[in-house]
Amino acid sequence: MSAFPPTTRPPTPVNPGVAAAAQLIADPARANMLMALVDGRARPAGELAYAAGVTPQTASSHLAKLLDGGMLTVETEGRHRYFRLAGAHVAQVLEQLAAIGPQAAVRRKPLSRDARQFCFARCCYDHLAGRLGVAVTKALQQRALILPAPEKRFEVTPEGHDWFAGLGLDVSALRPTRRGLARQCLDWTEREHHLAGPLGVQFLGLLCDKGWLRRSATSRAVEVTPQGWAGLKERLDVAPGLDEAA
Repeated sequence: MSAFPPTTRPPTPVNPGVAAAAQLIADPARANMLMALVDGRARPAGELAYAAGVTPQTASSHLAKLLDGGMLTVETEGRHRYFRLAGAHVAQVLEQLAAIGPQAAVRRKPLSRDARQFCFARCCYDHLAGRLGVAVTKALQQRALILPAPEKRFEVTPEGHDWFAGLGLDVSALRPTRRGLARQCLDWTEREHHLAGPLGVQFLGLLCDKGWLRRSATSRAVEVTPQGWAGLKERLDVAPGLDEAA
């Protein structure tokens, strides 16, 4: 029997989006996917499927619903698609809900020693990537030497021109491509952006020429020399110990 008399209708929700959002989060697999993204990083569908404990096909269905519901955004980098929370407002809701009950650890694949080293620093095509590449890019942004710009680009500020010149890199002499002089490239292990484009290429080459970085002869891995750690600490406050977090 209905809870409402035959002559009345259920009240219209003041904000129907609340029910829709709650329904999306209520599914355990989708909740696990969302919590795997609450750290702000972007992750591929395969990693989110593992976190949710579902098949890739099931994960695709869940991700489509979360995208349609405004919970996630997707970013394409080459052949890969990376998912992240649609904004801080989504993360805040998830954190508030997680605080209500006991929190369980997010399921992630363990990394081998070689994989951890590879995640720390490597060449992404022709520019610096990995945890080190992201840390250097963040430090450049924190000092307003480069700033995020539309179309996944970075703008080099006047202070940035002077800073790079102090290292021996004349930014004004670089020729931009159709994608710009400095580009935001989504790091596939860190799920955050590092510096790419002509500036990223020349910057990596300069750090290698100065003896701060050393490329592996057998892989794309990159090693930081003692001189490099000293220079990175002095110039960007990127200190040794960053690799120990791998």
